[in-house]
Amino acid sequence: MLQLSLLRSEKENVIKQLAIKNFDASQVIDEILAKDDERKAVQQKLDEQLATVNKVSKEVGILFSQRKTEEAQKLQQQSADLKESNKALSDQMTRLEQEVQTLLTTVPNIPSPEVLNGKSAEDNTVISEHGNLPSLKDLKKPHWELAKDYDLIDFELGNKIAGAGFPVYKGQGAKLQRALISFFLDKASEAGYTEVQAPLLVNEDSGFGTGQLPDKEGQMYHITEDNLYLIPTAEVPITNIFRDVILKEDELPLQYCGYTPCFRREAGSYGKDVRGLNRLHQFDKVEIVQVTHLDKSYDVLEEMVNHVKSLLEDLELPFRIVKLCGGDMSFTSALTYDFEVYSAAQEKWLEVSSVSNFGNYQANRLKLRFKDANNKKHLAHTLNGSALALPRIVAALLENNQTKDGIKVPSKLQSYMGADLIK
Repeated sequence: MLQLSLLRSEKENVIKQLAIKNFDASQVIDEILAKDDERKAVQQKLDEQLATVNKVSKEVGILFSQRKTEEAQKLQQQSADLKESNKALSDQMTRLEQEVQTLLTTVPNIPSPEVLNGKSAEDNTVISEHGNLPSLKDLKKPHWELAKDYDLIDFELGNKIAGAGFPVYKGQGAKLQRALISFFLDKASEAGYTEVQAPLLVNEDSGFGTGQLPDKEGQMYHITEDNLYLIPTAEVPITNIFRDVILKEDELPLQYCGYTPCFRREAGSYGKDVRGLNRLHQFDKVEIVQVTHLDKSYDVLEEMVNHVKSLLEDLELPFRIVKLCGGDMSFTSALTYDFEVYSAAQEKWLEVSSVSNFGNYQANRLKLRFKDANNKKHLAHTLNGSALALPRIVAALLENNQTKDGIKVPSKLQSYMGADLIK
């Protein structure tokens, strides 16, 4: 979340920047500052009364030593009354602090100066396109038909077992999933990322730390009895490794990667755009996460973008990089690049990765800091990216590489698959 000091020192600028995200922050910031002013006034009164209690306590001791019992008892009563008042003031200050923190969580992250105005995905900017769009000629089956023809994915069986959006991968389909996961993890390790196996369930503090709570609870599966949430992305447990941690400056950057299944309710999703693998409730993904110095996070963002770019080049998929406009960005992001691959049979672009810089927004929630050479504490910057999400990658691989003899496996993936053709 945004720092209170920033709202005080740059109020008008913050309001102007958040307007790029189509968020009117003027009223909530005024309310935050007013409640914090009230908190400060209560704090001042409490400090004064605490000092008075200390002074009176000393005077009581002196009066008792002088055998002035009646005067001492009067002061004792005054001290007791002050202590009761102090408790009420302390409770009031705690309540105001909580109200300020709650209001701060309703304010999204400030977008980077690079972010352009826009209302929706239609206003995003295509930065670059890579590769040639395939021409399938007479071979133009969508991936859900190919999955059935080659017995790779059973959507109906998944529907029977769990419901729509929970496919069952079979035979070479399951092997393709495993091959892609291994390939993505190996590439991340080569790039310097430390692999971790993270929990698939997180608590409220973890959801709050990365911004899923209280903003996106309706999109997460909630286990009410234990008050735990199924993760929507490995970003949540991996980034929370560093919650309440103070790092040393020379430890930065920290690079972590992890494979996990991901779970999303996708409430309200329906229609042709959710067919097959296009939108699922459970899917596999390899995530990359970095914790870095505040002066270097945008350089790190470019590194992460180049890493995802190299994966798609290795898979020989045509793709484009899109910079998101303010209206299409997430609540917590300062700058996001999406990667989209071309689906030849569906004749449309499919998002397969988002790479984002969150600045210190998540770190402030996480209380993730580092000490510089002078022992001064700073909030770190956090970044994450999909490298990669599997479903639409699989969809594009099946559709773009279909031939009359089978489905071609990209050369960099053949050693993982143990075959150059799915047939």
